Amino acid sequence: MHYLTGNAQQLGATLVDALGRYRHQVFVEHLGWQLPDATPGAEWDTFDTPGTVYVVALCNHGRIAGCARLLPTTGPYLLADVFPELLNGTPCPRSAAVWELSRFAAFDPESPPARGHTLGSPAALDLLRVSLREAAQRGARQLVSVSPVAIARILHRGGFAHARLGPPREVAGQQLFACSFNVAPDEDGAGGLEATPSALEVEAQ
Repeated sequence: MHYLTGNAQQLGATLVDALGRYRHQVFVEHLGWQLPDATPGAEWDTFDTPGTVYVVALCNHGRIAGCARLLPTTGPYLLADVFPELLNGTPCPRSAAVWELSRFAAFDPESPPARGHTLGSPAALDLLRVSLREAAQRGARQLVSVSPVAIARILHRGGFAHARLGPPREVAGQQLFACSFNVAPDEDGAGGLEATPSALEVEAQ
């Protein structure tokens, strides 16, 4: 798997267009999310700005097989602006050291074994590691996320300490919860940031 990171300008128009189509295919067509900002054939929302950081996983054939979005909590972000109720009354984080992870998917639409989920593929942990490294390089010490309950299994499998910020709630038929986790995994975990080169290093090789 090959990883690219950066904002829209750094990724380039061709890859950004492909990312919009991929996100629509995964989140709208496959998972059935009702997203008011989705346009036909592409999925973007108000949090996709010129400063948004993306992580894009490319398979050996150059096809997108995973993505993630990183947002600093010093500006607008999904948990604070759309799902604050998931914090159960806790103030929304606002810190340069806390970033949000969203639009996370490790799903290859062309690979039959991957059908039916976006979190359980072998690439999910690698994508998470690269996302954490990218966030760390930008000053993050902690990430927050609005996630399906299943994300806890990925964090546990990778050795990433995490905490629920509130009880799960049903949103559009899906159990979601807000969680926070450290950029650095547990010392005895399998998810060391050193295990995976950064996306920008991969691109430069």
